[in-house]
Amino acid sequence: MSRVTLGERAEQTIKPPVRWGLGHRMPRSVMQPAARRGDLHGQLLAAGRGGDPFPVFEQIRARGPLYRGRFGHVTTSLPVVREVLASNDFRAGFDRAALSGVLGRTFRWAAETGFIGPLEPPSLLVTEPPDHTRYRKLVTRVFSVKAVQALRVRTEEIAAGLLDELDGTVDIVEAYCTQLPVTVIAEILGVPKDERERVLAFGAAAAPSLDMGLQWRQFRSVETALRDFDGWLGQHLERLRREPGEDLMSQLVAARDERGGLDEQELKSTAGLVLAAGFETTVNLLGNGIALLYGHPDQLGVLAGSPQLWTNAVDEILRYDPPVLLTGRTAVRDTVVAGRPVGAGHLVVTVLAGANRDPDVFIDPARFDVSRENAKEHMSFSAGRHFCLGAALARMEGEVGLRMLVGRYPDLQLLPGARRRSTRILRGYQTLPVRL
Repeated sequence: MSRVTLGERAEQTIKPPVRWGLGHRMPRSVMQPAARRGDLHGQLLAAGRGGDPFPVFEQIRARGPLYRGRFGHVTTSLPVVREVLASNDFRAGFDRAALSGVLGRTFRWAAETGFIGPLEPPSLLVTEPPDHTRYRKLVTRVFSVKAVQALRVRTEEIAAGLLDELDGTVDIVEAYCTQLPVTVIAEILGVPKDERERVLAFGAAAAPSLDMGLQWRQFRSVETALRDFDGWLGQHLERLRREPGEDLMSQLVAARDERGGLDEQELKSTAGLVLAAGFETTVNLLGNGIALLYGHPDQLGVLAGSPQLWTNAVDEILRYDPPVLLTGRTAVRDTVVAGRPVGAGHLVVTVLAGANRDPDVFIDPARFDVSRENAKEHMSFSAGRHFCLGAALARMEGEVGLRMLVGRYPDLQLLPGARRRSTRILRGYQTLPVRL
């Protein structure tokens, strides 16, 4: 048997169960018993899976600004969350290079998948300067406030067309919340119309890749989706090489061959993340916003009388029910956070959704209030060098999408049968039935 065949066999049959065992089965097997014994860090594993995670966040808050669990530190304090996310003492993601011995070597070997993933270098989510600075610089211009405002009219046209097609009883997530952002980002990135449903399917299937503790069947489904997306993305980039347009993706492809540009893996990783992140979280923002607004008719009345509050209303939705619940950072050196020592290699989980309800920052934080004066101080877009690249785009799409829906259907009714996504990190609705 040839060396290539052996490598392929390892990739297909040996590495996946090792990746799953080390990255999901083992953490779950130790954190679930700890959670049952009262460890709040362990309880975070289950807190976001379609239920109400906020009671756990409040239990963590009651234990102080930096809770020390069995497996790491957790914070729901907004100032501490901001400090950790902005600190050079921490890095995004988990540094496998720091693992020593057989376990470390096995983990690094198994992590070589051959396809791109959102939590694998060179993804923007887990790289640090100088690479992170270089990748981000190439895509920042298309998501600037100026560039996003230029997209507003087109976004309004797309929203109007989608609203024209709605009638009767619909799943508003499927018919509207997914279609608006995927159409916008597809046009930005040069994705043909007949490919957009595939991109949506890839995004939905791969969303749990951000989670820890997946069951084997779901893990395999996620890896299949990521592998298929990697293959589709390679074909799409080749198409843009042959027929470049004015879109961002064509510009990234052109930068591939320039001095100091992206190599092929960096190109695919950056392009793939921008594409997926360009609609996945905005779908959640729109769905969460629809449920909140129509579930609080008094707040719709406030917006009807003060339409200038729509931008602020989007920030209040992001604060109250954010699309991303939490993120993690690993200390690269011994440091101090909230007066407590944190050793090199130790994890700090920053609970964005918990920080958004910090009573030291927000008055009556559990109340949904579209006129809240400091709603924009939320942490839903993260902070520091990993501040969300698409924040301006998400805010604009959220404001346009929700304002136009409410303007067209002020008496929309929420129906029974709403179901949350089962993901632990991303928070949104899988289905949201409404009557127009």
